[in-house]
Amino acid sequence: MTHSHVPLAGVIGNPISQSKSPILFRHWLKTYGCKGHYIPMPVEEGNLEQVIRTIPKMGFVGCNVTIPHKIDVLKIADLATDRATLIGAANTLIFRKDGKIHADNTDGYGFIANLKQGAPAWAPSIGPAAVLGAGGAARAVIASLLDAGVPEIFLSNRTRPKAEALKSAFGTKITVVDWVQAGNIMEQASTVVNTTSLGMQGMPELRVPLDGLRRGTVVTDLVYNPLKTRLLIEAEAAGCVTVDGLGMLLHQAVPGFERWFGLRPEVDINTRAAVLR
Repeated sequence: MTHSHVPLAGVIGNPISQSKSPILFRHWLKTYGCKGHYIPMPVEEGNLEQVIRTIPKMGFVGCNVTIPHKIDVLKIADLATDRATLIGAANTLIFRKDGKIHADNTDGYGFIANLKQGAPAWAPSIGPAAVLGAGGAARAVIASLLDAGVPEIFLSNRTRPKAEALKSAFGTKITVVDWVQAGNIMEQASTVVNTTSLGMQGMPELRVPLDGLRRGTVVTDLVYNPLKTRLLIEAEAAGCVTVDGLGMLLHQAVPGFERWFGLRPEVDINTRAAVLR
């Protein structure tokens, strides 16, 4: 990809100080010697559309979008990928040369790429998945698991109506399980995913019983602070294959970087180290 100027990209959110994306993108820009800059931009909800319509005129070729704007940007965009439409949210915007704003959601891609990297023997078709949580991250995870070939998903959320809404959106391969019964689905699952914020630093622990976890089950937690949550520690002790949540953050950024700066970056040990520093 060639530009008549040094390409600019960034991340929009509110707050934005916690985002690791600037560290990640600056690491890749330096590692690959790419011309470009990546900037964190705190944007309040009332200013979102004005900012998104303005920054392409300032030389921006795209931006990432984080909380709380992922749903709203989809309404502002002129075009959206099928996966962004299915998930109902976007985390990546491409500002096209014809002036159109193109929305994508790479969270599901990042989730699957992280699973494949962290658990190379993972086979989606081998059996059901258990998904905890029914928020925006769960939508991306469910869409990507079904697309990868998982035959059935047991879905459990603290408030059942949100889980039922996802079943309505994704169909008969979803079975909703009450939160108090969430521990019971571990025995049947070949893949277990925590999409909630439970277990994150500063949040309550995930208190779902884990004694049903089987040796060889692939267990992943979208939480990456701490890197080893209680779920992953107990799963590891039970002989499961564990995958931490940092890789999803890293992999979901790959398509955007490639589109904006013209080179597909690698998610390797140096990338992880740079972000963890």
